[in-house]
Amino acid sequence: MTMQRRPIRCGALSLIALSLIGGASPARAQPQPRETTAIPRIESHDGHHAFIVDGAPYLMLGGQVNNSSNYPAMLDKVWPTLDRMGANTVEIPVAWQQVEPVEGRFDFFFLQTLLDQARVHDKRVVLLWFGTWKNTSYAYTPDWVKLDNRRFPRMKTRDGKDHGVLSAHGEQTLAADKRAFVQMMTYLRDHDPQNTVILVQPENETGSYGNPRDYSATGNRLFAQAVPAALARQTGRSGTWAQVYGAQADRAFNTWYVASYVNAIAAAGKAAKPLPMYVNASLSGPSNVPDPEGVASGGPQQDVLDIWKAAAPAIDFAAPDIYDRTSANVVAYLDKYARPDNALMVPEIGNAREFARFFYPAIGRGAIGFAPFGMDETGYFNYPLGAVALDEQTLDAFALPYHAVGSIMRDWARIAATRPTWGAAKPDDGSAVSTTLGGWKITASWGEWQFGMKDWTWLKSVPAPWGKEPVGGMAVAQLSDDEFLIVGDHVRVQFDAAAGSAPGGIVLRVEEGTFHDGKWVMTRIWNGDQTDYGLNLLAQPHVLKVIMGRYR
Repeated sequence: MTMQRRPIRCGALSLIALSLIGGASPARAQPQPRETTAIPRIESHDGHHAFIVDGAPYLMLGGQVNNSSNYPAMLDKVWPTLDRMGANTVEIPVAWQQVEPVEGRFDFFFLQTLLDQARVHDKRVVLLWFGTWKNTSYAYTPDWVKLDNRRFPRMKTRDGKDHGVLSAHGEQTLAADKRAFVQMMTYLRDHDPQNTVILVQPENETGSYGNPRDYSATGNRLFAQAVPAALARQTGRSGTWAQVYGAQADRAFNTWYVASYVNAIAAAGKAAKPLPMYVNASLSGPSNVPDPEGVASGGPQQDVLDIWKAAAPAIDFAAPDIYDRTSANVVAYLDKYARPDNALMVPEIGNAREFARFFYPAIGRGAIGFAPFGMDETGYFNYPLGAVALDEQTLDAFALPYHAVGSIMRDWARIAATRPTWGAAKPDDGSAVSTTLGGWKITASWGEWQFGMKDWTWLKSVPAPWGKEPVGGMAVAQLSDDEFLIVGDHVRVQFDAAAGSAPGGIVLRVEEGTFHDGKWVMTRIWNGDQTDYGLNLLAQPHVLKVIMGRYR
């Protein structure tokens, strides 16, 4: 039969009726609920970070769907792509316009459908709240917000015109957005005790392009005041915004008020259900001081993270959205966001094949999660930011590292929470990349077959077909002074004694295996051809344990 669906007031629908409208499709098995578990959280110790889910460290192998895939009819186009790539988590929007189409009336039909289907498909969920800001725009606010510029004012430009972004000084905008967000978090508290949803992003890519701050009467009045005491304490600098920040004053001012706005929403949501929450940054180049006119002013870019930390203590971390195809810039972003006071996560990265290699330097810098954007079968592709299409070759590029690390996901996350890690992606120029961990130098090189050397003249071979392609990466975790865990693809890894270390360094043993109940279990030892020319990881998901030693 056909059932009419109406917007509902939160809490007004019985559990029986809710299960009728929110369940999986009849052809799909009903979800088997997980037991109630502890609320997920971020733990930080000695500069390392762990994402604790179900009481243990968790590495989010994610995929973010397209913006308009947040409707029940689209979900069947989401799960196959996530399964194909080996993802354990889906990042998916919930829009203010869809949950409160009429002011004061809340509809969580999609959210319940999502919860039910995610449980069937054994996926955890990161909810992206598209409210006051989505890519700096108010496009995902309800119609009744868009049409009332007095209650919900837009920013003003220097010449007094309306700018296409809602003002961070709109008190009624904040109150309405916060009310809707709290209703969603309350719904999760009451309908998701097993924590299918593990993380929440309040707002999306905050800030404004082309207008560094709100030049309304309210904005100008606040701008003339001294910087807030909390910020002055953190920076050790006091005075007006112009005195403290100079040419960046407008942007610093907007950053403080945007961050404070988002913090108020996050804090209110956490009061209902204290899930960890993060913010994402729209990036405009790796410079430490972007052009205030060209950057998304107010967003959590790398050079204003200290302002966000002071203004938004309810936010657990800030994260970069990366669509830059230049390898050096990507690594620079990762380094800027991997801070002792900021857990690294990449919540959005381009879904073109060449972006997959950056999974390795991300987790090598301790990332708690990674997610390419646009991972579904709805037929939308954001080329040239991402892929022209999600063909098999593109999906394979993400599936390979996901399947390798996915087999030891909890163990990698546990090790990375306390031990040194490092990772590298093939640079654009194809040069080798190396680091030193303890007494050992680890080098990653590219474009070589599993057997032999590039410079051999006595044995001819055609160049490796992937040698000129933007693929390849590896990550290593140091288990002890002389033991290392390695994952990677399209890479040759070489271990040598570090300069200045004791002589006689050799590879004692290379074990392929996995973990069972937290203990390493070997399946075979690599030797001979498999180790004579370094460790060559190409197009199969291997996990290796390398044991080094020194002879006397």
